[in-house]
Amino acid sequence: MKNLFRTVATSAILAATLSAGAALAETKLKLVEVITSPARTETLTALVAEYEANNPDVDVEIVSLPWGEAFEKLSTMVAGGEIPDVVEMPDSWLALYAGNDLLLDLEDSIASWEHGGTLAQKTLDMGRLAGGKAYTLPYGFYLRAMFYNKKLLAEAGVANPPHTMAEFMDASAKVSALPGKSGYCLRGGGGGLNGWIMYAATMNGSNEFFTEDGKSRLNEPGSIEGIQFLMDMYQKGYAPKDSVNWGFNEIVAGFYSGTCAFLDQDPDALISVAERMDAADFAVTPMPVGPSGKAFPTIGFAGWSVFKSTEHQAEAIGLVQHLSTPASNLTWTKRVGVIPIHKGAEQDSHFATEQYKGWFDTLNGDEYTPTIMPIYLKNFGVFKELAISSSQEALLGSRTAEDLANEWADFLTKEYQDWKNTQ
Repeated sequence: MKNLFRTVATSAILAATLSAGAALAETKLKLVEVITSPARTETLTALVAEYEANNPDVDVEIVSLPWGEAFEKLSTMVAGGEIPDVVEMPDSWLALYAGNDLLLDLEDSIASWEHGGTLAQKTLDMGRLAGGKAYTLPYGFYLRAMFYNKKLLAEAGVANPPHTMAEFMDASAKVSALPGKSGYCLRGGGGGLNGWIMYAATMNGSNEFFTEDGKSRLNEPGSIEGIQFLMDMYQKGYAPKDSVNWGFNEIVAGFYSGTCAFLDQDPDALISVAERMDAADFAVTPMPVGPSGKAFPTIGFAGWSVFKSTEHQAEAIGLVQHLSTPASNLTWTKRVGVIPIHKGAEQDSHFATEQYKGWFDTLNGDEYTPTIMPIYLKNFGVFKELAISSSQEALLGSRTAEDLANEWADFLTKEYQDWKNTQ
């Protein structure tokens, strides 16, 4: 009996030890989502669940930050030592975090990855924009094109979608003459910088950010004209009064609700619009061209990055790789509205449709030159946030277009010179 008791006790102790060991072996990862929406979080949660099922010893906590506050909230987390393992990395933040040596270089993990060979060259090029190394693995690309409401244009007597900036202004004025309607869903709040840069470049006839001697071109006469164009759209009443504070969700809702006839946005807006509007009532066309006959729609990306401070490097890289497989990426891009990262993905039936025609016409048309923001500048993410309040002041009439252009040009010129000094 004594031996039996000793055997049972030993077995119990061994079982408890093994159980404790299993618990200690569990790896906990924190993934921070910053471009947050219910649909995106739902899709991300499902993809992460697949990773957890394949890696039962790993538990992933998803922290979703509201986009309007994400920059400050993530900065506060990192400064306070609450650093996640994996983060959704917008292109405009990449240089800041990579430049401060906070991100893991993913070059080796991409080279040894079974799906690394099918990544499009654009994927690799974009991921290397900060410092020449892949400090992020992009998950898709954003490209601007113009949504237009066919019914509102017909009601306003506008026969065709605008091809030029002058036609865009004229059509917006005609729609705004309709009771309770506006021409343009202007993004005056968070994330609005792309519009200002895009219209400045289009009116200036060039998407070069700097001259040969390193000066910003944002305060050249044509660029100032483009900034004034947006100010006129708002101040003449061709955009809703509240749009001075509108972010992504508000401009998209403004379009699908029929409040305004035009919306310049990336493919991610198509998801919400297509869910709420009949396909026959709207379409997407390339951005209007400027006096040079060219338009310079912005192209950007977001991706997955790993912080160097992670204590679980292999698992964090594994999570990024799982989120980036061809199958996972197709699931993600279809739900969030971006161009996929792997070669041949455009053959998928989801993308080979009339809904994406405006974006593919842009990519293939000689009149359109996609423009990459100067995200290699270390403080470009800071500039993007500072530009919100200064552009709102201009929209509300307390600043001139020239004043705004000079302030922005001074900031970017200094940043560019600092960057050049490190090359």
